[in-house]
Amino acid sequence: MASNEMRKELEDYLKGLNIETVCEEHPEVFTVEAMMPYVQHLEGAHSKNLFLKDKKKKSLWLVTVLHNRQVNLNDLAKKLGVGSGNLRFADEGTMLEKLKVGQGCATPFALFCDKQGDIKFELDSDFVNGEHKRIYFHPMTNSATMGIKPADFLHFVKETGHEPTILNFD
Repeated sequence: MASNEMRKELEDYLKGLNIETVCEEHPEVFTVEAMMPYVQHLEGAHSKNLFLKDKKKKSLWLVTVLHNRQVNLNDLAKKLGVGSGNLRFADEGTMLEKLKVGQGCATPFALFCDKQGDIKFELDSDFVNGEHKRIYFHPMTNSATMGIKPADFLHFVKETGHEPTILNFD
């Protein structure tokens, strides 16, 4: 399904939950660094999203952290209870199958596509600590950034059948 169709499906899903969003259109971006010049004026927390797998058990995680957070995969593996050196980036085929998005578009908004609940969702505690008016993610496409209130975001995630694990990095 094309990213514009998936974005429309996401927008309809959010409307059905009575969740208000704001959206900023921008050129297609594949890294946080490339995105920030287009969205830095938006007040709130911006994200970096990692779609990962355990090479032994084949478990899948979507890890969402603040856009400027440095993530060491070995340290993260310990937080997730995975043996050091076993955490890898999942391939694009798996991302397309499970989240219906390609490279550069991994987003917690795509959790509404994970109907089987195969993906474990890990969320940086800084997104929900009450300091941000809105938090921002790609809406199934990397040519836009969508903002949502933290409480609405948690409601959305739970409605998708996922229970976020809150990660502390401090």
